[in-house]
Amino acid sequence: MASDPGAGAGPTFLPQEIIRKVRDHVALSEAEIRFFVEALHDGRLSEGQVAAFAMAVFFTGLSKPECVALTRAMMESGDVLHWSSEVLGGPIVDKHSTGGVGDKVSLMLAPALAACGAVVPMISGRGLGHTGGTLDKLDSIPGYDVRPDNARFGEVLGRAGCAIIGQTSNLAPADKRFYAIRDVTATVESIPLITASILSKKLAAGLQRLVLDVKVGSGAFIPEPDRAQALAHSLVDVAQGAGLPCSAVLTDMNQVLGWTAGNAIEVRETVEYLRGDRREPRLHEVTVALAAELLVGTGLAPDRSAAEAAVQRVLDDGRAAERFAAMVQALGGPADILDRYRAHLPLAPVELAVEPPRRGFVRAMDVRAVGMAIVAMGGGRRRADDEIDPAVGLSEVRGLGTEVGPGAPLAVVHARDEAQAQACAHALQAAVTLGDAPPEPAPVILGRVQ
Repeated sequence: MASDPGAGAGPTFLPQEIIRKVRDHVALSEAEIRFFVEALHDGRLSEGQVAAFAMAVFFTGLSKPECVALTRAMMESGDVLHWSSEVLGGPIVDKHSTGGVGDKVSLMLAPALAACGAVVPMISGRGLGHTGGTLDKLDSIPGYDVRPDNARFGEVLGRAGCAIIGQTSNLAPADKRFYAIRDVTATVESIPLITASILSKKLAAGLQRLVLDVKVGSGAFIPEPDRAQALAHSLVDVAQGAGLPCSAVLTDMNQVLGWTAGNAIEVRETVEYLRGDRREPRLHEVTVALAAELLVGTGLAPDRSAAEAAVQRVLDDGRAAERFAAMVQALGGPADILDRYRAHLPLAPVELAVEPPRRGFVRAMDVRAVGMAIVAMGGGRRRADDEIDPAVGLSEVRGLGTEVGPGAPLAVVHARDEAQAQACAHALQAAVTLGDAPPEPAPVILGRVQ
């Protein structure tokens, strides 16, 4: 494994002319896009110019060739990792989720894939708004190093077959500055810019195949089905245009995924899932579906049925759990995470069962509001520099169609004090709509984009 520096300086263009062309729907050349990204990265562009470019793209969009060029230029602004399938012993794969509440799929998917013969160098992110972040969950494991150097990253892949870490400062660094400006100029939601941001980091990670979990619903970053479908198509088209085989699965985010939402508490659910103690059906279905996409796509399984059976086997016989434990230990976490996870993973001291005043069935859930209730307890960030409390969150969250009421709580709040617990309970009750009959069952897998 080695890393290459980004491309050198290209021809000089006028930034204002590039902005004007985007504004006026005039196609940009690859050289113009590369110049703009290089100037963004080395500070030759003002924040105003970057913001104007982002806003122009927000309103006029980019063509597929332009988006491919932007993605590749941001990828090449820093290190590009190169892995050897022969040395590591399997195809190099990864998964990216657009984010949701209770979405802990990466934590069980990566070791399951590794146990099936794939190699998973998963570079994950922090929580964004109401959605949880995989790195924040892993930070709750004592000693776990989410920012190893490239040499250690490769060593862990060799030992465990998977390593879930954070983005280093040299991986797609142009995207970091671009995103920071987009975040404060109301241009985050631009589909071409989301596409380039996600894929620039995945391409820099040296993957051979990628699967995307695009969330749809009230807890999703993009809740509207039409826009989520458009994002899925954009991601798949641009990834393939940039030379990375890719598919996407659209999944439901109109209820919390799994039984927990928080940080350490989601890692607890992950360990229980991998141990086989219990597996929430929707969470399990998403995990198996995403794994099957990659196993079939890389030839590790001949078809979807065989792939799903292979994933089920490594989960049931403990091989996936062993890979998770090996990854945690190799990255500095406790060697006995599977057996003593309750001792290692913090849980806030105040527990409050949230019982609605009357019996009824959960008919709808404002999942974004649930996520924001966890943020309010300190389980997420209001500002980028906020410290996260890993011990707060929700357990035993009831999904749509479940009967709740006195003696049958919606969820259990884990809080630092009684006032915090009561505030979260109030927010949770307000986020849930009850009815006298359950709603029609909704699928968790909503579609695929090949």
